[in-house]
Amino acid sequence: MNMKNLHRVMTFIFAMASVVVFAQEEPTEKEPQQGHQNTNKFRQLYQEFSTPNQYRTASGAPGPAYYQNTADYEMDITLDDKNQKLYGEETITYTNNSPDHLEYLWVQLDQNVRAKDSKSQLRNGNGIAAVNQTGRFVSQFVDEPFDGGFNIEKVTQNGSPLKYTINQTMMRVDLPEALEPGDDIEFSIKWWYNINDHVVNRGRSGYEFFEKDGNYAYVIAQFFPRMAVYNDVEGWQNYQFWGSGEFALPFGDYNVKITVPADHVLDATGKLENRKEVFSKKMMDRYEQAKKSFDKPVLIVTQEEAEKAEKGASNKTKTWEFEAKMVRDFAFTTSRKYIWDMQNVKVGSREVMAVSLYPKEGNPLWEEYSTKAVAHTLTSYSDMTFDYPYHKAISVHAKNQGMEYPMICWNYGRPNEDGTYSDRTKFGMISVIIHEVGHNFFPMIVNSDERQWGWMDEGINTFVQFVSEQEFGKKHPEAVAPLDNYPSRRGDPAKITSYMKGNQDFISPIMSNPEQVYQLGNNAYGKPATALNILRETVMGKELFDHAFKTYSRRWMFKHPTPEDFFRTMEDASGVDLDWYWRGWFYTTDFVDIGIEEVNSYYVTDQPTKAGKEMLKRYGVEDASQIDALYVVEEGSEEFKPEMKNKSALENAPKLKTFMMDNFTEQERQNMNVPKHFYQIKFNKPGGLVMPLIVEYKYKDGTSERINYPAQIWRKNDKEVTRVLATNKELASIVVDPDMETADVNTSNNSWPQEEKPNEFEKFKKEKTKG
Repeated sequence: MNMKNLHRVMTFIFAMASVVVFAQEEPTEKEPQQGHQNTNKFRQLYQEFSTPNQYRTASGAPGPAYYQNTADYEMDITLDDKNQKLYGEETITYTNNSPDHLEYLWVQLDQNVRAKDSKSQLRNGNGIAAVNQTGRFVSQFVDEPFDGGFNIEKVTQNGSPLKYTINQTMMRVDLPEALEPGDDIEFSIKWWYNINDHVVNRGRSGYEFFEKDGNYAYVIAQFFPRMAVYNDVEGWQNYQFWGSGEFALPFGDYNVKITVPADHVLDATGKLENRKEVFSKKMMDRYEQAKKSFDKPVLIVTQEEAEKAEKGASNKTKTWEFEAKMVRDFAFTTSRKYIWDMQNVKVGSREVMAVSLYPKEGNPLWEEYSTKAVAHTLTSYSDMTFDYPYHKAISVHAKNQGMEYPMICWNYGRPNEDGTYSDRTKFGMISVIIHEVGHNFFPMIVNSDERQWGWMDEGINTFVQFVSEQEFGKKHPEAVAPLDNYPSRRGDPAKITSYMKGNQDFISPIMSNPEQVYQLGNNAYGKPATALNILRETVMGKELFDHAFKTYSRRWMFKHPTPEDFFRTMEDASGVDLDWYWRGWFYTTDFVDIGIEEVNSYYVTDQPTKAGKEMLKRYGVEDASQIDALYVVEEGSEEFKPEMKNKSALENAPKLKTFMMDNFTEQERQNMNVPKHFYQIKFNKPGGLVMPLIVEYKYKDGTSERINYPAQIWRKNDKEVTRVLATNKELASIVVDPDMETADVNTSNNSWPQEEKPNEFEKFKKEKTKG
């Protein structure tokens, strides 16, 4: 059949089916109204986005004038294991790559969040809980406030004092003369502070005291005055550290010497430069074995050796020396209690050491799963982004902790004292290791501003974590059994619905500062991770999404991206307009609720109907017999004839048959499929979020079909939309979002016919009957 004839017959067949829809869209005369602003949810994000410039382009890539300043550190650190104090001296070389003249520098003093005069503990309203952990109760209401702030002894340049001003967690260093573009400055700081008990006082670092053997395990971070970021977006990022918003840091090179008791083992960010001095011969031999082991970890320090070390307390010291290139931070861990294992991992063309340190209290769980999870994370994240560029990744056991730094992270997951553990503990440990090791990619390498945009590291990382967890379940089915899939806590659309449909007075948009949100876990982790998962699985498709996501990751390796850089790159690299998606999911607290409002059934006839004649009159046709047309009759109307319902349109409309006989050959007619049934389905959208309309149609002959209507179906009517289904099969049921992939908060309106759900009394009767 030629295209002209096909167009003619289809226009003819659907002529009156269109009447129903057309009548709904027909304009009616109204009183003139005042104009309104463009609130269409598909409008572009020009109002929300800043204008592209020479630093950041409209494509989401760094511009030709993009710059970032650097900070290099030389440090000498001493840990006082008897008094839990840390002493340090550092020399910072700060390079001004910006086009601006800098009259002063801003340095972060994050430990001041625990200073005696810190305002951090006063920023929230609080009450007394019905149940309190004993240690926390004593800390909060009984004990003297812990003083863990920095004690700055001096700030100097070439031995001469520099003027400085401390404002809570920020220190301004005034320069004798402005730092010119392209120049650098070298200055030194000497300090000390009391290390906090992170088990009682939380925080992202500190010590844990093991009462049974009298030893400490230290996870030390934010332990030195760190340079703030200066860039084209914020100028100086000197927003105070209140506790929730994490860190914004420049890249640089580090040379760090750390002095600890001689019987401690220690690992840190960077390459260990004096391994032969601090390792025993036995440890060196095992390390060489680990470099050749790609299938399982090799113990560098065994549990037996760690337990033996617990019984001592050396008065001697040992200094460990590390060098790290192009990192944004530095952290370390040390204890005489640690078991230590390593395994080599092939990542692209590189070899990376996967490392775990843990006390005996972590076994048998940690020796079984920690390094295995580290190795898996390195390969799965690299597949999604770029090959991991550093030489190692370390997982450290720390009770109640989950925190990340370049090449090293703290992770919880402790078995019971008898060595038993639940699935919840096991999967919680594997998940936190995947998450924290994954932070090496976001934000340690793709270096977003955590202080301002918590979701850019936590949400993006939680999304990749979800993908990695599901892959872990497939690669290690023995770890997941008897479950079919890895039980991810976040990422599955169904798991975010209870939050999204909650009290809107206590929900913030994702695009909020971490200090201003009500539920940080849902806001910065769960919702953005789910949004990206839906974007990948439902909206864009894996191929387009993965290419765009990898493009973003590689564009912004070792750079400082903003949300706009991410949004723009995802569109630029995929060719998919996503402004509607970013606006709904990230800039509002709207939720998804799409349902079926009504379903009407029609058959076609060539006999004029009352509705058809009235419509023709509105268009100036007084005598319906004067035109060649088809009409639709709604099931249940006064004109409806049951005997015509299941007949072919050719039988119900002889004019159609004549038309086809006159215009098409026998062969052409045999290739046609003239519909018997016409169903008009009205979908509504009580929820504010625009999403694709995913519909499964099931027919009475047992067959089904699924149609994914794009989100743009809502572009002209944000409340409801009507679709006509023309088919030879009799419709049995309709389900919206059958696989629950859009985070629909209300599934009670997703089915037709609507499912009858028993009330509580009927459920009770059914249970009693079973009994």
